[in-house]
Amino acid sequence: MAAGGTTARDQDAWICFEDEAGQSLRPPKARTWSRRGRTPTVTVSGKGSGRVSLAGLVCLKPGQRTRLIFRMLLYRGRKNERKGFREVDYARLLDAVHQQLGGPIVLVWDNLTHHKDALMKSLIATRPWLTVFYLPSYAPELNPVETVWSHLKRSLGNLAACSLDELAVLIRTRLRRMQYRPALLDAFVTHTGLIINPAPP
Repeated sequence: MAAGGTTARDQDAWICFEDEAGQSLRPPKARTWSRRGRTPTVTVSGKGSGRVSLAGLVCLKPGQRTRLIFRMLLYRGRKNERKGFREVDYARLLDAVHQQLGGPIVLVWDNLTHHKDALMKSLIATRPWLTVFYLPSYAPELNPVETVWSHLKRSLGNLAACSLDELAVLIRTRLRRMQYRPALLDAFVTHTGLIINPAPP
């Protein structure tokens, strides 16, 4: 991250960590309260299928509040429907982030195939305001967006949405709450152990 930090400082850029996640209608496991001796259960109808795919970025810059920017994609199991984000979707998301932040971006993400293939590299090459670094393999603990997803799924653990649209509303509401809590996002960054703003030499 030292090189990435230097690049961001030289360009007066935002450092943006990116990651993806997904959630089906089956709620994730989570802890909750219950009367002693009674195991709490969440009733799931089992009806319907599909998945909510998520792509999110935690964006940092000295002197600015930490931002969370995300996009959702609903997969309903229909023929020829995309199951997740592809290269063009990432490019559109990065364009929107660049417009919202109003400056150059140093992007840090993992080694997913869609992040490194020829099409994605060509899309990155046409965006001079974008510099990309890749996280080491099998190092999710270095990405604060992973903690965003963990926090989100804990909040969904005791809820059973009846439809994909209802699940999408629940997810959007909880992510928007996080957007208004920059101190929480800062805590997610601190959790990685990365030094984002090193002291000057």
